[in-house]
Amino acid sequence: MKQTMRLDKLLAHTGYGSRSEIKILVKRGVIRMNDRPVKDSGIQVNPESDVITVEGEVVRYREFIYVMLNKPQGVISATEDTRDRTVLDLLDEEYTHFQPFPVGRLDKDTEGLLLLTNDGKLAHNLLSPRKHIPKTYFAEVEGAVTEEDGKSFQQGVELDDGYVTMPAQLVILRPGDPEQGIVSKIELTIMEGKFHQVKRMFQAIGKRVVFLKRISMGPLLLDEHLLPGEYRELTEDELLQLRQANG
Repeated sequence: MKQTMRLDKLLAHTGYGSRSEIKILVKRGVIRMNDRPVKDSGIQVNPESDVITVEGEVVRYREFIYVMLNKPQGVISATEDTRDRTVLDLLDEEYTHFQPFPVGRLDKDTEGLLLLTNDGKLAHNLLSPRKHIPKTYFAEVEGAVTEEDGKSFQQGVELDDGYVTMPAQLVILRPGDPEQGIVSKIELTIMEGKFHQVKRMFQAIGKRVVFLKRISMGPLLLDEHLLPGEYRELTEDELLQLRQANG
């Protein structure tokens, strides 16, 4: 964190309005620093030691936010879009003013764990191909997924563009029965994040994913109490585990 920063930047970052709106608050005399009225919205302040209040409310400054979202279907993993709702549209203003972004992406029709943050360094480490951060998905697949399919995934399968995937771990939760119209239920852990990778991996072995949900990313597990579209901030323990996993 910077030692000092402009007061108007700090207040804008914590949701008190634009710089012009903060100037109006200063003129009204409702902003105080260390119990003294502020006369200039551009003064330098120390977020760690100076006590800033707005209309008597103490300003709690923080640089980064970390939000776990259970992404619903029909919403895209982007910060803005002219046609579809984005994951940022699901957040309250108290979070959007931090200008968070999704760490990686989930397909529009895929549900599950998505991390939103404005911490670029952490996001870069999580997405770095060199880190090989494991990601686990729950899927429903048409047809009978077999142990042979699991062996194919362990060896790596060739996708439609010729790319051969890294070894992946398949767990069959319930075998499917095509004659009865029963889909297979599985969990698949991959170490990379190619476009539509899980769907394309099953396509490579002649099967089709009909439902997909990400349930973990590295040490971060999707909170089972979060319904699709709901979110919460990471706990201190979750954030610590995430940082330790990224070295």
